[in-house]
Parts: sequence; structure tokens; C-alpha cells
Amino acid sequence: MAVKHSRHRRRTDVEVQRVYDGDVYVRVNSIGATGVRPFLLIPGIGVSSTYFERLAPNLLEFGPVYALDLPGFGGVPHPDDAMSIRAYADLVGKVIDELELDDPIVVGHSMGSQVVSDLAARRPDLTSLVLIGPVVNPAERHLLTQARRFLGAAWHEPATVKILAVSAYLFCGFKWFSRVLPKMMHYPIEEALPKIRAHTLVIRGEFDGVAPRAWVEKVGELLPSSRLWEMPGAAHSVMYAHADEVARLCVEHARSTPTPGDNTLRIVDVAADAASDPDVTLGQVASAIGGRLVETVGVIKGDDDLIAEGKTKHAEAMDGSDKPAE
Repeated sequence: MAVKHSRHRRRTDVEVQRVYDGDVYVRVNSIGATGVRPFLLIPGIGVSSTYFERLAPNLLEFGPVYALDLPGFGGVPHPDDAMSIRAYADLVGKVIDELELDDPIVVGHSMGSQVVSDLAARRPDLTSLVLIGPVVNPAERHLLTQARRFLGAAWHEPATVKILAVSAYLFCGFKWFSRVLPKMMHYPIEEALPKIRAHTLVIRGEFDGVAPRAWVEKVGELLPSSRLWEMPGAAHSVMYAHADEVARLCVEHARSTPTPGDNTLRIVDVAADAASDPDVTLGQVASAIGGRLVETVGVIKGDDDLIAEGKTKHAEAMDGSDKPAE
């Protein structure tokens, strides 16, 4: 059952709804109201849909954009037992079915790439995927190794991403994070990838030690149809620091024709200052902080109307645009 809480039209206006599976639900945050083919965005472990806030407005090419908050993340309640990657994938599939999304372009980041891969391996009706910073390299399924690689990548992230990460992990909580982490570490993504029939775009950041170049090239070899890109100057959260470039790659990928065997890793041509945080005024910063506070109160209270209001205020402040999404 999907429960809808608000409806908006501008490209910065966020709609929040829930899709339930028994007592468990996914919070679905969306922008845009028209179009025939949506994007569906799945974040990584511990974090929320906020990681896609800069990417989403640039993906309104074909239809609405939906970004999910999975159980345990972004303040969404979780069941007593840790959920597996398969369980998360089934929930994403339920969102697609309940909202009647017609062949969405499904994007997964980090652990979200595992969720997307597991789903797509069982859903041949999905024809376009995007895997950003796919994890985990089966040759490096060691906690200390991955922790070291993650911290190394985090050093290259913009300040905004670091702040987002800290707040997201606080909402997730150590207990749930530590329960889900082993599921991510041991999920055999290398077994799912060859079963995917969707044309798949794979993106990594230059400094993403969590998804090293050799592993991403192996991902391309395992996928029946893939295109691989590396973003200079970027780290693990490449879709935030380089939202414009990642959006362009995603839109071009959705338009492209599959080319079997075309899995050479290419380097994106980006401007030297592309990874820096955008220039904003003090007024925009104040409005953005206010929106984030409203959203935080909404998350704490479980009030989706407040969450939508806060997300919209934050998006308005950072975008400075009120043009329609249609």
C-alpha cells in the first residue's frame, strides 16, 4: 500500500510517500510530476536519499525522480532482525510495482548497487541500470581493508558530504549499521552481475578506494552489457560532488543503444573546479539550514509532511529556481 502525503509541481518541490510491506515501509521522496519514464535512486548503507539531492533535479529528462529511504536509514524504522540485500531488493521491487513505475532507470550507490544488482538479476523487465561506486570487491571482503579504503576516499570528499555522512550515520545508529554491514560485506555481487540483462552504466570516482579501478573493470567484464566511466577528482560520493556530470552520463545512458563488449573504462572530461561546493549566498545558507532543521524534526517525529516541507525549503534555497517541473 502506498500512502501519499503531499503533491507539488516545481522542480524543487519534494513529495513524500510511503510504500508498505507489512509493518515495514520505504519512504519515497520524489520531484517532478509528468513524463513517461522515471529515475529511481537507491542510496548506500547508513545514508539517506539526501545524498541524491544535487543529482535528482538534473534527472528530470524523461519523468519524475524517486529517491528512497530504506528501513533503518534516514530515520525510517527497521524490523528487529537485520535485513538482507535480497530483502532490500524485494522492497525496491515493491516500490516499482506499487507506484506502477514503467521500466524505471534504476540507480544504486555503494550498497545500493548491490540492492539494484540483486533486483535486476531477477527482473528482466528492467532495461537500464546505473551502478555508482559498486561494492564489495570479492578479493577484499575484509572489514579493516574496507574501513581503510573508505577513510581514504572520505579524505577527498567535499565538506558538505562529510557533514551529510555524520548526520546520516547518527540517524542510522551503530546497532543497525553493525547488523547490516556484514550483509553488505558478504553479498556475492559477482554472482548477480552476469544475470543482469539490463544495459548498465558503471561510474566510479578517481579517488574511490572502496570501488577501485581494477574492480570496476571486473564489474564491466561480468555484466553482459555495460559502459564504464571514471570521474576525475571525485571519491565515493561522486554523484553529489559531480552531480551535473553524473546526471549527464545517466541521461545519455538512458538514451543509448546497448553495445555488447563496450566495457572500456573511460575518463570523464570535467572542469578543474567541478568538485568544489557551489557558490551560495548567506541568505541561501540560512534558508538551507532552516529547511534541514525542519526535515530533521520531521524525521524525528515520523511526520512525512514536515520532511517534505523541509526538503523543499532546502532545495529551493540551494537551487534558486521556481520553474515548473512539467
